[in-house]
Amino acid sequence: MKDLTIGSPTKAILAMAIPVAAGMIFQTLYLLVDLYFVAALGEDSVAGVGTAGTLLFMIMALTQVLGVSAVALISQAVGRKDQEHANLVFNQSLVLSAVCAVITLLGGYLLAESYLAALPQTMRHCVKA
Repeated sequence: MKDLTIGSPTKAILAMAIPVAAGMIFQTLYLLVDLYFVAALGEDSVAGVGTAGTLLFMIMALTQVLGVSAVALISQAVGRKDQEHANLVFNQSLVLSAVCAVITLLGGYLLAESYLAALPQTMRHCVKA
Protein backbone atom coordinates (compact mmCIF):
# COMPACT_ATOMS: atom_id res chain seq x y z
CA MET A 1 0.00 0.00 0.00
CA LYS A 2 1.44 3.34 -1.08
CA ASP A 3 1.46 6.14 1.49
CA LEU A 4 -0.03 9.12 -0.35
CA THR A 5 0.72 11.51 2.52
CA ILE A 6 4.39 11.51 1.51
CA GLY A 7 5.36 13.55 -1.54
CA SER A 8 3.55 16.06 -3.68
CA PRO A 9 -0.26 16.06 -3.36
CA THR A 10 -0.55 17.34 -6.93
CA LYS A 11 1.32 14.31 -8.29
CA ALA A 12 -0.87 11.97 -6.25
CA ILE A 13 -4.08 13.60 -7.50
CA LEU A 14 -2.91 13.56 -11.12
CA ALA A 15 -1.85 9.93 -10.83
CA MET A 16 -5.38 9.03 -9.78
CA ALA A 17 -7.27 11.43 -12.06
CA ILE A 18 -5.54 10.73 -15.37
CA PRO A 19 -6.81 7.13 -15.79
CA VAL A 20 -10.38 8.17 -14.96
CA ALA A 21 -10.28 11.10 -17.39
CA ALA A 22 -8.77 8.91 -20.11
CA GLY A 23 -11.51 6.33 -19.63
CA MET A 24 -14.23 8.93 -19.97
CA ILE A 25 -12.59 10.43 -23.06
CA PHE A 26 -12.40 7.03 -24.73
CA GLN A 27 -16.04 6.29 -23.88
CA THR A 28 -17.06 9.59 -25.49
CA LEU A 29 -14.94 8.89 -28.57
CA TYR A 30 -16.46 5.42 -28.80
CA LEU A 31 -19.94 6.96 -28.84
CA LEU A 32 -18.95 9.57 -31.44
CA VAL A 33 -17.44 6.94 -33.74
CA ASP A 34 -20.62 4.87 -33.41
CA LEU A 35 -22.71 7.90 -34.32
CA TYR A 36 -20.52 8.67 -37.32
CA PHE A 37 -20.93 5.22 -38.84
CA VAL A 38 -24.59 4.82 -37.90
CA ALA A 39 -25.50 8.23 -39.37
CA ALA A 40 -25.66 6.67 -42.85
CA LEU A 41 -28.45 4.35 -41.68
CA GLY A 42 -30.94 7.11 -40.90
CA GLU A 43 -32.43 9.21 -38.15
CA ASP A 44 -33.91 6.31 -36.19
CA SER A 45 -30.53 4.61 -35.98
CA VAL A 46 -28.84 7.79 -34.78
CA ALA A 47 -31.57 8.26 -32.19
CA GLY A 48 -31.08 4.71 -30.95
CA VAL A 49 -27.33 5.08 -30.60
CA GLY A 50 -27.74 8.49 -28.98
CA THR A 51 -30.23 7.11 -26.47
CA ALA A 52 -27.97 4.17 -25.69
CA GLY A 53 -25.11 6.63 -25.19
CA THR A 54 -27.21 8.57 -22.68
CA LEU A 55 -27.94 5.37 -20.77
CA LEU A 56 -24.24 4.51 -20.86
CA PHE A 57 -23.31 7.87 -19.34
CA MET A 58 -25.95 7.45 -16.62
CA ILE A 59 -24.49 4.08 -15.69
CA MET A 60 -20.99 5.57 -15.76
CA ALA A 61 -22.12 8.32 -13.38
CA LEU A 62 -23.46 5.74 -10.94
CA THR A 63 -20.23 3.75 -11.09
CA GLN A 64 -18.24 6.93 -10.45
CA VAL A 65 -20.35 7.62 -7.35
CA LEU A 66 -19.63 4.13 -6.06
CA GLY A 67 -15.94 4.39 -6.91
CA VAL A 68 -15.40 7.80 -5.34
CA SER A 69 -17.28 6.76 -2.21
CA ALA A 70 -15.20 3.61 -1.84
CA VAL A 71 -11.95 5.50 -2.41
CA ALA A 72 -12.91 8.09 0.22
CA LEU A 73 -13.67 5.44 2.84
CA ILE A 74 -10.60 3.38 2.00
CA SER A 75 -8.34 6.43 2.11
CA GLN A 76 -9.68 7.36 5.53
CA ALA A 77 -8.94 3.86 6.81
CA VAL A 78 -5.46 3.92 5.27
CA GLY A 79 -4.83 7.32 6.84
CA ARG A 80 -5.70 5.80 10.22
CA LYS A 81 -3.33 2.90 9.38
CA ASP A 82 -6.32 0.54 9.71
CA GLN A 83 -5.54 -2.08 7.05
CA GLU A 84 -8.33 -4.40 8.21
CA HIS A 85 -11.04 -1.76 7.75
CA ALA A 86 -9.61 -0.71 4.39
CA ASN A 87 -9.80 -4.34 3.21
CA LEU A 88 -13.36 -4.63 4.54
CA VAL A 89 -14.52 -1.52 2.65
CA PHE A 90 -12.72 -2.69 -0.50
CA ASN A 91 -14.40 -6.11 -0.36
CA GLN A 92 -17.80 -4.56 0.33
CA SER A 93 -17.42 -2.19 -2.60
CA LEU A 94 -16.57 -5.12 -4.89
CA VAL A 95 -19.69 -6.99 -3.76
CA LEU A 96 -21.84 -3.88 -4.19
CA SER A 97 -20.38 -3.38 -7.67
CA ALA A 98 -21.21 -6.97 -8.58
CA VAL A 99 -24.77 -6.58 -7.28
CA CYS A 100 -25.22 -3.37 -9.29
CA ALA A 101 -23.84 -5.11 -12.38
CA VAL A 102 -26.31 -7.98 -12.01
CA ILE A 103 -29.21 -5.54 -11.51
CA THR A 104 -28.14 -3.59 -14.61
CA LEU A 105 -27.80 -6.80 -16.62
CA LEU A 106 -31.19 -8.13 -15.56
CA GLY A 107 -32.81 -4.73 -16.14
CA GLY A 108 -31.32 -4.62 -19.60
CA TYR A 109 -32.53 -8.08 -20.51
CA LEU A 110 -35.99 -7.66 -19.02
CA LEU A 111 -36.69 -4.12 -20.25
CA ALA A 112 -34.89 -4.12 -23.61
CA GLU A 113 -37.84 -5.35 -25.64
CA SER A 114 -40.33 -2.79 -24.29
CA TYR A 115 -37.69 -0.05 -24.47
CA LEU A 116 -36.93 -0.79 -28.12
CA ALA A 117 -40.63 -1.09 -28.94
CA ALA A 118 -41.27 2.36 -27.48
CA LEU A 119 -38.30 3.99 -29.23
CA PRO A 120 -39.79 4.31 -32.75
CA GLN A 121 -42.99 5.88 -31.32
CA THR A 122 -40.90 8.43 -29.47
CA MET A 123 -38.89 9.21 -32.59
CA ARG A 124 -42.04 9.72 -34.71
CA HIS A 125 -43.30 12.18 -32.09
CA CYS A 126 -39.98 14.08 -32.14
CA VAL A 127 -39.88 14.24 -35.94
CA LYS A 128 -43.44 15.71 -36.11
CA ALA A 129 -42.64 18.41 -33.56
